[in-house]
Amino acid sequence: MTRERDFADPRIPNRDECVLRYLLDRWAVERTDKAHIVFADGEEWTFGELQKKVRAKAAGFRELGVQQGEHVAVWLPNGRDAIITFYALNYLGAVFVPFNTAYRGQLLEHVVANSGARFMVVHPDLVPRLAGVGLARLERLVVTTDRSVDGAPLPVTAYDDLLGDPADELPLERPIQPWDIQSIIYTSGTTGPSKGVLSSYLHMFSNAGPESWPMVGEDDRYLCVAPIFHIGGMGPPFVMLARGASVAMIDNFSTDEFWSIAKATKSTMVFLLGVMATFLLKAEPRPSDKDHTVKKAFMVPLTGDAAAFTERFGVDIYTIFNMTEVSSPIVSEANPDKIGTCGKVREGVEVRLVDANDCEVAVGEIGEMLVRTDRPWAMNSGYNANPEATAEAWRNGWFHTGDAFRQDEDGYFYFVDRVKDAIRRRGENISSFEVEADVCRHPCVREAAAIAVPSEYSEDEVMVIVAPVPGREIDPRELAEFLIDAMPYFMVPRYIRLLDELPKTPSAKVMKAELRAEGVTHDTWDREAAGMRVRRESFSA
Repeated sequence: MTRERDFADPRIPNRDECVLRYLLDRWAVERTDKAHIVFADGEEWTFGELQKKVRAKAAGFRELGVQQGEHVAVWLPNGRDAIITFYALNYLGAVFVPFNTAYRGQLLEHVVANSGARFMVVHPDLVPRLAGVGLARLERLVVTTDRSVDGAPLPVTAYDDLLGDPADELPLERPIQPWDIQSIIYTSGTTGPSKGVLSSYLHMFSNAGPESWPMVGEDDRYLCVAPIFHIGGMGPPFVMLARGASVAMIDNFSTDEFWSIAKATKSTMVFLLGVMATFLLKAEPRPSDKDHTVKKAFMVPLTGDAAAFTERFGVDIYTIFNMTEVSSPIVSEANPDKIGTCGKVREGVEVRLVDANDCEVAVGEIGEMLVRTDRPWAMNSGYNANPEATAEAWRNGWFHTGDAFRQDEDGYFYFVDRVKDAIRRRGENISSFEVEADVCRHPCVREAAAIAVPSEYSEDEVMVIVAPVPGREIDPRELAEFLIDAMPYFMVPRYIRLLDELPKTPSAKVMKAELRAEGVTHDTWDREAAGMRVRRESFSA
């Protein structure tokens, strides 16, 4: 049955297709007994049950004083409290503002101030970090669990006490619109103060809606392995809510337990960020490698091991380019055979690759990716309380991603590097991404980060920081010999540093700024000091 349209513009979906409150109410009627949220311990929440939980918690937040459109800070790890808080705040038309659970000190003070929140929902273990930190407009803490909290810097309300009658109507001042702000997601903050990305309901819908991710259907179950303060963690529940489908919420990614949890939760799809796919592929093979329910996986980035991953685990691979600010502008078909690609431009999106002056580069040349969409409000609405950063990113009517790409003659895009992470060595521009990909092909390397360090000859030297596959050891000389045969001479790292694990944010991004600040340490191996020099090949005419 065709529903009457809410808006004259056909590009804008109905409210009950893209606004959380109306979506939940719709499915609670149409799919009352279908599971929407499942947990690793086997508990399931149907749409009907979830609606009651959400309405009861929303009534509690309303009694506390949370108003429609108000920003509410949420500082929680993944779990039941986090997902109910997310849904309940949006049910009131309030803005969900999650904080990274690694925040502390000045960075924590920055996001508290930037959020403009009066209320913070917080795990008790995080409360001590608020001591001695400027709390800006914060008035009250809502603390989860029934544990007592000593020395809290603000009045405390117990989260479990925020419960109202799920039968309450919870009237709104006005209907929640697709262009209203749903969330503020903070960028990783590894290279400077975090920016709060303003995302509307329509932005979140466009991020992984039917036109963005056509391979995802109402019968799929999405295994969410990222923290809820990351777009990769808060996006999946909304992606599946928009389809009337289900999501499996787990605490975090574990190489050893991944496939067993996927099977136990009957998950059919997963998003593998960063080195997750590498970790899974480099784990010891098991007879049960295909004994699971996963059928589809997004692998970001798409590595040369994609075919081996499909063969070993029986999973179709897709890839994508996305970031918190945009809405999946580049998506691939199943099992792309162009290694390293992110896919092609999806319907409803325009993409340009440009130079430093926003002038388009030729096909095959490297340029910064600029994006805009046909649908209004389908990308970010700017950076919260940061008009300068908003103007810089949105100049000339396009959103500037800060990522360098190239495009081939067939229309496929290839990520080259973050513009700020590019390395220039002896006249050659080097992609840290491509260096890392080659280093990770070594069977003993679990993960790698390539950075620029100062050279005595001007420009940069290439340094890689590597961590081993469990149970194996990395010999720097042997790794250097492997790389000399695998990559152009100018890309071969001069410096190799060994760590048990690379420093990462809780959203699995390597903290390159920290590694750059440490530079060449006393335990770093120097290829040239070891007598291994790599020279340009000469060819006779």
